[in-house]
Amino acid sequence: MHIEHLAIWVRDLEQMRTFYQTYFSAIANQKYTNHQKGFSSYFLRFDGGSRLELMHMPTIPDSPHDSLQQFIGLTHFAVSVGSRDAVDALTERLRADGYLIAGEPRQTGDGYYESVVLDPEQNRIEITA
Repeated sequence: MHIEHLAIWVRDLEQMRTFYQTYFSAIANQKYTNHQKGFSSYFLRFDGGSRLELMHMPTIPDSPHDSLQQFIGLTHFAVSVGSRDAVDALTERLRADGYLIAGEPRQTGDGYYESVVLDPEQNRIEITA
């Protein structure tokens, strides 16, 4: 078995699509729109076949959670960029472009080399080697 995709409700569908395409080389499908429900989405495909669905519907409320704090439930997803140098480079690129680095690059106790960044809508992404 494998995880086929994860989904995130977003406020700004186009901004979020552009973010994942720009920084994580995601490839977006054609935008899907259901006018009757006011729903629209993109599936973004990453190297290796995993996918992220970005979904928008104006009636979905904001999360009450503070992205810099931990909470019960899905709290992040990780994207492997292949090496420690790639983690460092992407982290610095995101910092230079004004994104919040929530966790500096480091070696974790369980053997990962990672940093943590918040996307434009404050979702936590671990960038791993």
